[in-house]
Amino acid sequence: MPIAARIQLSLMMFLNYVIWGAWYTTISTYLTQTLHFSGTEAGAVFGTSALACMISPFFVGMVADRFFSSEKVLAALHFIGAALLFTVTQVSSFGAVYTIMFIYCLCYFPTVSLANSLALTQIKDPGRDFPLIRVFGTLGWIVIVNIIGWLKVEDKSTQFLIAAGASVAMGIYSLMLPHTPPPNKGQAVTVSRILGLDALVILKDPSFLIFVIASILACIPLTFYFSFTNAYLNEVHVENAAGKMSLGQASEVIMMILMPFIFRRVTVKMILIAGLAAWTIRYALLAYGNPGAGMWMFYLAILLHGVCYDFFFMTGQLYTDQVAPPNLRAAAQGLIIFLTYGVGMFIGSVLSGGAVDYFTRTVNGVVTRDWQAFWLTSSGGAAVILLMLLVFFRSKSKVVPAP
Repeated sequence: MPIAARIQLSLMMFLNYVIWGAWYTTISTYLTQTLHFSGTEAGAVFGTSALACMISPFFVGMVADRFFSSEKVLAALHFIGAALLFTVTQVSSFGAVYTIMFIYCLCYFPTVSLANSLALTQIKDPGRDFPLIRVFGTLGWIVIVNIIGWLKVEDKSTQFLIAAGASVAMGIYSLMLPHTPPPNKGQAVTVSRILGLDALVILKDPSFLIFVIASILACIPLTFYFSFTNAYLNEVHVENAAGKMSLGQASEVIMMILMPFIFRRVTVKMILIAGLAAWTIRYALLAYGNPGAGMWMFYLAILLHGVCYDFFFMTGQLYTDQVAPPNLRAAAQGLIIFLTYGVGMFIGSVLSGGAVDYFTRTVNGVVTRDWQAFWLTSSGGAAVILLMLLVFFRSKSKVVPAP
């Protein structure tokens, strides 16, 4: 594809993920340490992103894909999002913050699908070109998280102002993107098609059913990490916690490069088990690490992100694509995304917040949290899911290249 088009789409991905990364890993630090929300309240606010992931397919499938060009919808959503991000810095009550962040997430998360759709429409060889464009989203995330850490604003509303500025920039830039007409204009769209319910027939495969259940459950400990790791590291006085956490995205990029070699040599079952084993080890490292002699445990826990995420979630998406009949592949991917990033992560957000409160004690006005117990609970949860896969997942297939 032309280099100018590649640069244009890569910058789109970069900016879109800068907005997300500016607040996603640090919002719980701001909520608990500055606004003094309880763990349950912070978890609920974090869970607005999962709720949005459940609702946004309706917006994209029934509105954006049928009536408006992608670049104009992107611009409108980001301009509205910028206003909401600014507004959230002006409020401090749980009800106000929750409401604004929920409306904001309803605006932001459809942009992820829209940006992917716009890029895929403009490129001729998705298998070759899309990963090289999408990786700039991860790079954008790494850059902004390091900036947030360097500025030391993890517990300040400044993170939302930075995201708002990036959102304005993305809104303006969206109007310069190639014109992309609505792909499904004039077509009938049903709720079952949008949510991938047509793919429920695939659950007749026992191994795939176990995989789906495990995927939903795996999102619960996953949310424990994303919700409260930054708050935890800041509470134990790790310097530039946000910047250090961006090493996880760097390891994810490396693992993306290595995955094709792993797929050729290792079965799906063993890859999934290795991913869940990494989650189990990661949480144990967070439980026993400390900013002094145990700092290496924190570093290793963060660097395991590539294995934790790619071994389970990337493998799962490819396994789903392989198991599903050709006419149900899109529906199957929609179903998996709805169940994992929507249902699974929402449950995880609620449970993680409740777990933080359960392990919190207030003595003479001083709040202390038993973070070790919190992380060991997460580690135990991942280990149970691992055992379930080990016993019940019987498929011996490998991920093979598409013809």
